[in-house]
Amino acid sequence: MTSTSPNDSTVEAAGCVLWRRSPTDGTLQICLVHRPKYDDWSHPKGKLKRGEDPLAGARREVEEETGYTASPGAALPTSYYLANDRPKRVRYWAAEAATGAFAPNDEVDRILWLPPAAARARLTQPRDRTLVDALLAALRLA
Repeated sequence: MTSTSPNDSTVEAAGCVLWRRSPTDGTLQICLVHRPKYDDWSHPKGKLKRGEDPLAGARREVEEETGYTASPGAALPTSYYLANDRPKRVRYWAAEAATGAFAPNDEVDRILWLPPAAARARLTQPRDRTLVDALLAALRLA
């Protein structure tokens, strides 16, 4: 679903709040990506391809940006904002990181695995911080 009508200029995107248990102590960690083009820290996300299912797009974007496959869980709140003077809708899911490993690419040059409070503080956009709280609620850790 890329738009709701031919006149709808909304950019459709999807992503995940990617999480894992720390390999050293089992605590919750959230993956943030650094995009050098914008010099920002965010959750992995991206534009949907024409006709692409939002959850499939979210999983594709996570793998492209982080190198990890995602095991999706609960739907999280959708973000709505303007990007380049166009409305943008980003659907999110909680997703546990499965297999994979990060390799820098053109879109993402670094990732960080952070505890929830540190992830919330590092996120560039305030709208992305509420997704950390939504993840904790979905995992019943809030």
